[in-house]
Amino acid sequence: MSEDQARADICAVGRSLFERGYVHATAGNISVRLPDGGFLMTPTDACLGRLVPDRLARIAPDGQQVSGDRASKTLVLHRRIYAATADTARPAGCVIHTHSTHLVAASLAQSGALAEQPEGAAAPDLLPPITPYFVMKVGHVPHIAYRRPGAPQAADAVEAAIAAHHAAEHPIAAVMLARLGPNVWHSHLFEAMALLEELEETARLWLLGQSLATPPDPLDPDQIAELRQQFGAHW
Repeated sequence: MSEDQARADICAVGRSLFERGYVHATAGNISVRLPDGGFLMTPTDACLGRLVPDRLARIAPDGQQVSGDRASKTLVLHRRIYAATADTARPAGCVIHTHSTHLVAASLAQSGALAEQPEGAAAPDLLPPITPYFVMKVGHVPHIAYRRPGAPQAADAVEAAIAAHHAAEHPIAAVMLARLGPNVWHSHLFEAMALLEELEETARLWLLGQSLATPPDPLDPDQIAELRQQFGAHW
């Protein structure tokens, strides 16, 4: 993909996410890895619905910004995701971060249990496997304990979660930053957006299910095994 096309795609995806309510105000950010090893990234405090191609931040392979408006403060986290996933079955060619409503609500609903996790414990899953398409398209989503936006400890925890799931042979393509929102990645930007949509819809269904007299059970191990076998699900 050319750099001009990557710039156009970032603006198109940002506008689509904004218009459909996946992001609001100046929340969220997007990055794309370029063939030379550098990156394009949305600027800090930019509205994803009103991005301008020429004002996107251009980042050199060493992480130094070379042009455009100042990159989002989550640049370090994005670069860590690219590096940590490079040798997994789900390498990142792009990263999308949003503050999607139902995902943040699902995180808030579990904030007490997450805070009780022992220091250094593996990040628990945000959502159970309640639908086949969540298992097939998204996979496990580690729920990363709260750190302030841009905190280096959050990047450390995300990197550790990626490594742990890779070692367990169910590589991930998303993490949930507690109280903030998801980071999702894919080889192509529009596929990453589709993954985000599936993840947000699953969070909405899970929240609706909690209001039922009998909340839905997750898929059982045999059902998940069948999805792994038939569709190559990374669960």
